Amino acid sequence: MESPFKVDALKGKVALLTGGGSGIGFEISAQFGKHGAAVAIMGRRRHVLDDAVRSLKSLGIPAVGFEGDVRKREDAQRVVEATVKHFGKLDILVNAAAGNFLAAAEDLSSNGFRTVLDIDAVGTFTMCREALEYLKKGGHGRNSSGGGLILNISATLHYTAAWYQVHVSAAKAAVDALARNLALEWGTDYDIRVNGIAPGPIADTPGMSKLAPEEMTSGNSRDQMPLYRLGTKWDIAMAAVFLASDAGKYINGSVMPVDGGLWLSKPRHLAKEAVKELSRTVERRSRVAPTGTPSSKL
Repeated sequence: MESPFKVDALKGKVALLTGGGSGIGFEISAQFGKHGAAVAIMGRRRHVLDDAVRSLKSLGIPAVGFEGDVRKREDAQRVVEATVKHFGKLDILVNAAAGNFLAAAEDLSSNGFRTVLDIDAVGTFTMCREALEYLKKGGHGRNSSGGGLILNISATLHYTAAWYQVHVSAAKAAVDALARNLALEWGTDYDIRVNGIAPGPIADTPGMSKLAPEEMTSGNSRDQMPLYRLGTKWDIAMAAVFLASDAGKYINGSVMPVDGGLWLSKPRHLAKEAVKELSRTVERRSRVAPTGTPSSKL
């Protein structure tokens, strides 16, 4: 699909994306590059990084891949420094690395719970902390044109509750709290904006295949979505381009749900066509007491 943004919306920017070699992370990497940014991607699997970098370069995007684990501070430090050495600076950090799987709380081990928290929450903080010195060089207090941007890929699972996702819900709640707190501190001190994007169900992603496999989804599951479709990786990437561009320069400390309004919804318990007739029936019933005495005389 054609982008609604100018092709130079991110011209001159350098972005580092964890989890940028596949899924949503790769689509954000590609769209950042198509809009003028140079892109560094970080991941644990060398072959995935190599394939992603080749794909990005085939689009004419300056790109480089660095192997590393966000759970390891030494990896985070090395990759941030390598990005700056390669491109000369760092303007944008996107934390898209994540761990998830389905597990009933009673069957989830402490180690499994901790692993997801380490990747999503601790890993996000570690990357932010290591990138700080470079991101803040773009800003010089309240009179500057702005410092860097941190963008966390979150979720909507913790807005209410989610079946078999207590570990991911806890991790993403921490990620959102992290974004708000860093937005307050680093926005004030360094003009660094910190925001999040909370995707809903996104088609053709590892998360969708793990968390909503075909065996779990009923034939009418999409009818429970306000916009009646799954999201796409492009939808999330466009939100990222918006937040990273000048159009989003006054947005700080926000987490943007990009899920078609799904987090607001509940499954219909009554067909829309039947609502009017049922309402009339209930209204007639309410006017008469159980014994047949008009309710006004009770």
